[in-house]
Amino acid sequence: MIATPLHLPGRTRHTRRGGPENAFAYGVDYLLIDPERDALGGLASRNRFNLFAVHDRDHGGRRGAGTGVAWARAVFAGAGLVRPDLRILLLTQPRFLGYGFNPVSFWLAMAGDDLIAVIAEVNNPFGDRHSYLCHLPGFAAIGPGQVLTAEKVFHVSPFQRIAGSYRFRFDVSAERIVIAITLVDGEKGLRATLEGPLRPLTTGGIVGASLRRPAGALRTIVLIYWQALKLKAKGARYRVRPEPPSEEVT
Repeated sequence: MIATPLHLPGRTRHTRRGGPENAFAYGVDYLLIDPERDALGGLASRNRFNLFAVHDRDHGGRRGAGTGVAWARAVFAGAGLVRPDLRILLLTQPRFLGYGFNPVSFWLAMAGDDLIAVIAEVNNPFGDRHSYLCHLPGFAAIGPGQVLTAEKVFHVSPFQRIAGSYRFRFDVSAERIVIAITLVDGEKGLRATLEGPLRPLTTGGIVGASLRRPAGALRTIVLIYWQALKLKAKGARYRVRPEPPSEEVT
C-alpha cells in the first residue's frame, strides 16, 4: 500500500502538433495525499495557510466550493465502484503561500496496490472546471500499457477547439508516477505528461522545491500565459470561451 503523504518533484512536458507547433517542459511539484487520513504538518497544511497547503474546497465539485473526497467517493459510487477496501488518493499541486491554480488534479481510486479508477479534475484559466472519469470494464486494474479514452467536452485552451478525444495512460506505483494525456483531433493534437519520483513529504523537500521552483502555483499560471503569448505570436487562432458543460463529470 502506498504510504502517504508524498511529494512528487516532477516534470511536465507539453507538445502541440498541427499548426502552429509548440513544445515546452518545466519542473513542477505535486503532493499525493490520502485526504481522509493525512493532516500533513510542518510547512504543509490541510485547510489552513502555510507554505504548501491543500484545501478541500479547491477539489471535488464546483470550483472554489468543493467538498473534497466526499465528492470523489460519490462520483465513484455513482459509476458502480463501491467496495470496503477502496482508498482514494489525491494527486495535486498545493497552494503556495495561499495562491493556488491547478491545470489538472487526479483522484486515484486504489484497491490495495492496484489503481482501478481515476477522476481527472481539469481547470482552465477562465474559472471553469470539468472532470473526466476513467476506468476499465469491471474496474479492472489499470496498468501502464492500457489506454483509457474520453471525448473532449471542455474548453481548456483558447487555441484549441472542443473536438477530438483524450487518450489517458497511468503508471502509478509506490516509487513513481507517470501520467500521459494525448489529445487526438485529426492531424492536430497535444501530448502532455507528468512524471517523477515519489518521496516522503518533508520540510527539507518543501524548502528545496520552493528554492528551485519559486512561487509554486503562481509560477505555473505565469508559464501558462507565457506559452499562450508564444502561440499567439506564431499565429494560432484565438477562440472565445464557450459555456462549460452542464455536467460536472463525463
